[in-house]
Amino acid sequence: MSVDAHHHVWDLSVRDQDWITGPELQRLRRNFTLADLAPQARAAGVDRTVLVQTITVAEETPEFLALAARSELVAGVVGWTDLTRPDVAEELARLRESPGGRYLKGIRHQVQGEPDPEWLLRPEVRRGLAAVADAGLVYDLLVLPHQLPASAKAAAAHPELTFVLDHLGKPPIASGAREPWASHVRTLAALPNTVCKLSGMVTEADPATWTTGTLRPYADTVLDAFGPDRLMFGSDWPVCTLAATYGQVMDATHELTATLDAGERASVFSGTATRVYGL
Repeated sequence: MSVDAHHHVWDLSVRDQDWITGPELQRLRRNFTLADLAPQARAAGVDRTVLVQTITVAEETPEFLALAARSELVAGVVGWTDLTRPDVAEELARLRESPGGRYLKGIRHQVQGEPDPEWLLRPEVRRGLAAVADAGLVYDLLVLPHQLPASAKAAAAHPELTFVLDHLGKPPIASGAREPWASHVRTLAALPNTVCKLSGMVTEADPATWTTGTLRPYADTVLDAFGPDRLMFGSDWPVCTLAATYGQVMDATHELTATLDAGERASVFSGTATRVYGL
């Protein structure tokens, strides 16, 4: 069985997802629940998942932890808290002590939306990253290619903290360009406290025309840079449904890793996520 290291859920009757705007995202403007995901995950051979935050709202993380506590599928949560708050260490402790708090495995912020390309290097953010490490959690990097150099500097400055790169750092797959993304990714991967999710590729490609061949140069780059023992599969459901079904994402990832041996594939589809997130 496999681990899906990256998916979301949301209920628009609880709160809006204000990032879902424009006609191209219209299909996401509905509720997506664990009940929707579970049969698709089971059909794809997935028995454990990591639920990842979607918005910078403090209430979402406790809700996700409580959801994980009631779920047979969710084995871990990557939540959000304001890394710049002076009492971030106390807030992380409060989350760990809340219902389902043992499922909190990591913290993420939508760095991709920050106008400062070196946001991760700000002193108040650095203090927050140190608190994440002290809490025994990991940090998920949601960044764009031009933010990868700062990501590498942050990872080098915090060797005690594991940094998980979401969605390969969002390479421009639709355009076919690889540089400077590939060079930046290799710099990040050279640091031993970094890992990467094989996730989010189908929506960075052209949703209507992508093929496994379209994705392969980018998957091969991170396979070579990180190695299978620092890669993990993530569906990015339901965002992936803009371009592919859950099963199609899983099938494509199996095809992209077909040249690996059985042990290496086990790392990508289960071992890395289990180890990094302490599932």
